[in-house]
Amino acid sequence: MSNEINAVTSRPRIGTLVQGDEDPAKAIADLAPRGFESFSISWWQTIGNADLPRLAEAVRSAIEGSGTVLSCLSLYGNPLASDEAAGETRRSFEALIDAAPSFGASTVSGFAGRVPGTSVADSIDPWKGLFSGWLEKAAARGLTIGLENCRMGDTWKTGKWNIAINPEAWELMFEAIPDRALGLEWEPCHPLLSLADPLECLASWAGRVVHVHGKDANVDWSVVRSCGVHGKRKFATQRTAGFGDTDWTEVFRILRGSGYAGTVDIEGGQDPVYREDREIEGQVLGMEYLKACREKAYGTTVR
Repeated sequence: MSNEINAVTSRPRIGTLVQGDEDPAKAIADLAPRGFESFSISWWQTIGNADLPRLAEAVRSAIEGSGTVLSCLSLYGNPLASDEAAGETRRSFEALIDAAPSFGASTVSGFAGRVPGTSVADSIDPWKGLFSGWLEKAAARGLTIGLENCRMGDTWKTGKWNIAINPEAWELMFEAIPDRALGLEWEPCHPLLSLADPLECLASWAGRVVHVHGKDANVDWSVVRSCGVHGKRKFATQRTAGFGDTDWTEVFRILRGSGYAGTVDIEGGQDPVYREDREIEGQVLGMEYLKACREKAYGTTVR
């Protein structure tokens, strides 16, 4: 496996997310032989009492000799709120920035956060005040910070999780902090859930993408046409890459044109078919699909 990966080092690796609170080293050791080429470790709101130095040692041991890499450490929560959970998110995100080099990760990612109940525009200054300091720490360690484009139900006018929800928000954010160490953690699922064209979005913003999630969506346009998006009928479903509406060969072509040198890591746990005891089956099928799309976009002779 490692020879196959090393043969074309400039192509994005295809990997998956593992959960930080569920023995990620064991998960990596179990999944690497299945053909995954990279791994991203993810937490929700807090790292809890995780012993990051010990965890980093275990992860490095699991990766050693496997031909895989650890691409990203991720924490998803709202660091701009004022409650206890937000305090844990701030503590944990900063700890991951400090620890990322020991894991071998090049990116730390998560939500941008949001002052609850405010608009995107009204959260920009508090967001800048917090993330400017984090970016200084990240840059000093050779890291990038990726902001996931997940809406979490938020809108432009109000919300409680994330302001990095669409291109209009990104324009404000990158104007406030133009540092190139700040980028997007992008996936086509979220534009589709807003009925936007993910390929058009990526073509405009690929230069700011620092990490990609291999997640997609199906849109039921018959529901959209007949009922809109605010009725009781579900108009879109999140899917593992390979089962959604997006042409991932074109995604890879756009990434190739932008010079993207990161990874595409599958975000599981959302697919309604390949879930629970079929989760890994779906992820392996998604990985194989993504590798085939990558082959079409990059070929076998790219170095």
